[in-house]
Amino acid sequence: MVELSDDPMTWVMAGDSITQAVEHTHGARGWVEHVRERICWQLDRLTDIVINTGVSAWRATDVLGAYDFVIGRFAPDVLSLSLGTNDAHAGPDGLPEFRDAMREIIRRSAGAQIVLHTPLVVSQAGNMPHIELPVYCRAVRELAAETGSLLVDHEAHWLAAFPDGEAIAWLDDPAHPNAAGHLQLADHTLRTLGLGELSAL
Repeated sequence: MVELSDDPMTWVMAGDSITQAVEHTHGARGWVEHVRERICWQLDRLTDIVINTGVSAWRATDVLGAYDFVIGRFAPDVLSLSLGTNDAHAGPDGLPEFRDAMREIIRRSAGAQIVLHTPLVVSQAGNMPHIELPVYCRAVRELAAETGSLLVDHEAHWLAAFPDGEAIAWLDDPAHPNAAGHLQLADHTLRTLGLGELSAL
């Protein structure tokens, strides 16, 4: 559960295209926008700042390489890291680099409350580059336990809804959520962090 301060807080949401929420929502809000609505309006934290620094196609090493620009300069009270989908293209051989980059991002963000997200379930139909994604989800869980970070397990949430792993209703293409999928990402994030649930938006 995220600890809320009486003072205004800065929330940084770093990640890839799923965090950036480009193209695949077709004009609807992305999950970070829904989370911001909940924090700043529904929870009446009007002066909290929620910053989306997601960049399409980025991996953990990209975020680390641009750390000062996408995270450090904002001195976040809460840092959300949603990575692994693109990292999984490297397969099992890429796991050490992924873990090392994530650990270093967390180390540099000492003082912030860290939230780690597992990647969501992607369709495997015609999408072989993501076949190793469950291994990266496991790595994120292990990193959360190792570092004491909060864990938002989207993979488990999506598999509970789609046991066959084909979450077609929540996807715009095999790897990117549609508007319904972004609502699910936001709602599950808010519930997991103890911030309630999305009211009618």
